[in-house]
This record gives sequence, C-alpha cells and structure tokens, in this order.
Amino acid sequence: MTHRSNSFNGYVTSFIAMDLRQLHALLAVAEHQSFSAAARALHTVQSNVSTHVAHLENELGSVLIERSRGQLTPEGEIVAARARRILGELRSIEDDLVSLREDVSGHVRLGVIGTTAVWLVPALLDALARDYPRVEITIVEATTTSLVPQLLSERIDVAIANLPVSDPDIDCRTLFEEDRVLIAPDDHPLATRDRVSWRDLSQHEILLPPVGTGFRDEIDADARRARVSLNAKAEVDGLRLMTSLATRGFAPAIVPASAVPVSSGPWCRVSIDASSRRIVGLALPRRVTPSASTRVVVDEIVTVITAETPAITGISAATTTISPGEE
Repeated sequence: MTHRSNSFNGYVTSFIAMDLRQLHALLAVAEHQSFSAAARALHTVQSNVSTHVAHLENELGSVLIERSRGQLTPEGEIVAARARRILGELRSIEDDLVSLREDVSGHVRLGVIGTTAVWLVPALLDALARDYPRVEITIVEATTTSLVPQLLSERIDVAIANLPVSDPDIDCRTLFEEDRVLIAPDDHPLATRDRVSWRDLSQHEILLPPVGTGFRDEIDADARRARVSLNAKAEVDGLRLMTSLATRGFAPAIVPASAVPVSSGPWCRVSIDASSRRIVGLALPRRVTPSASTRVVVDEIVTVITAETPAITGISAATTTISPGEE
C-alpha cells in the first residue's frame, strides 16, 4: 500500500510540475512532425521547443517523440491525447466564464463536408456575425473520412459529416436528409432519361467515391439490394470534385442533391429509383463538454439549416436521429 501511495504522489508531483508550454510544444511537434516546423507554428525558436519536450519527457520518464522521424511514440500518443483534452477544457473554461460576464465569446473550429459547406457556411457566418460577434470561427472543409480523426484528436470542436459515424467516442445528431441523384453529361445515353434504375446504372461506367467511404458504402448497399454491381470509371474522394468532373463531361456521377449546381450546363440531373437518402448531421466528441461558444455555433447551424433546406430541391429536414455506432 505504501508503494502505491508513493507512486501516486510521484505522478501528482510530475503533473503539477508540467508547464502548459510543454504540452503545446508536444502537440505542435506531433502535428508538424518536426521540431523546426513546430517552432515556426509556435512563433518561437527550435531550442525552446526541444527544451519543453525534453523536460516533459524527463518528468514523465518516457520518450514521447521519435527524434529521427518527428513522430509520437506509443507513450507520446497517450500523452498527446490527454494534452489535447486538457488544453481544450482550459479554453472552454475561459470561454464559459467570459460568457457569464459578457456576450458569448470564444474560438470554435468547425469541420464541414464540402457539399454542405457551399450553401451553409455563408449563411452561418452572417448569422454568427449578427447574433454572436465575439465568437470566432475557423472552418475546415474536408471529407467525412478526414473529419472524424480530427474530431477524435480534438483538432476540431464539431463537424458536419455524412452519417452514420460508427465510433463510440462520437455523438451524432441528424440535421437533414437528401436524395442521391445522377449527373450525366448531355452526350451520355443516360442523359435522355428522367429516371434510371440501379440495373441501368450497372450497364455504364460511372464516377464513384472510394470504397470504404460512407457515401460509397450506401451506394453499394443500394446496388446489392437491386442485385447488381456498379462499374467505376474512376474513384474520387471528394463529392464536389466528382460533380465538377461530371458536369464537364468526363462521366456520369452519383452525387447528393446539394452537390448539383444551381446554374444549368451541358449536363442533366436524373433521379435514381429505389435509392436510399443521404443523412448529414452534427458530430461531437463524446468525452468533451462543448464550450458556450461551441453550443451557440451548433444552435446557429440548426437554425440556418431549418431556414435554408426548403429552398434546395431534394433536401428535407431530419426525421430520425443517428446514435453513435448505429449502422
């Protein structure tokens, strides 16, 4: 019992001795994978970063950075995950206390899939500037496959992503559902149709997202139900890029309704029979309590989507909620 008590006291002493600059230095090296790049990001000199990391390693009795590659060791991964949580909670404490005394303020990092960002972000920025001028926001546009690890590592505070997100450490809330449609170049045989079946699609090469992405998984599930297989002319990890290729005549593409351009061009929008709807929603890290500024951003997102979706063909307000891990 005495041994455990001494060990515990030792860990407490080491934690108290930690400097927040050490945690910032560790995370900067982890993100930029070099001490020199981390120093530039922190606006300091490399020797300071090296010293902070070395002191942290000495206090914890573990090597946290593999110097030859600038990457975290297994021990470093554990410390970095905790460090992100600690620094995030400290930012939230400050934001929440300021919000009690004054208007809500703080910095929120929002990740958004590209097809939603195009129509949501302009209205969201206007709403925040009007209602919460002291809230600063950083927008990160990326695919769901990229946003999820950023959310888990707390490099972003909240994400708007393709659901479901099957991770027990992420909470999800459905925002809206939208049709999947085909964009076909004018000179393609499918462009003459008002509607196509999955069997029709299986007889042509089309643009598809990569295997393993949520949007592709759902398309493949629809095709399996129709007992057909689809032929990919190319796999493109980016629905906006895939839409652009289709409208420029490269090949037909299955895309969400929100990706269809507003302006007309040498292409046609074709409905797909027996197609499941895409579900888009909010994703937040389960282990972190959202700050006041994050909560108001979430509220504004819901308000904007409620106002904007009726004007977009093929999109409707959510009727279900996706829970973490649900498929």
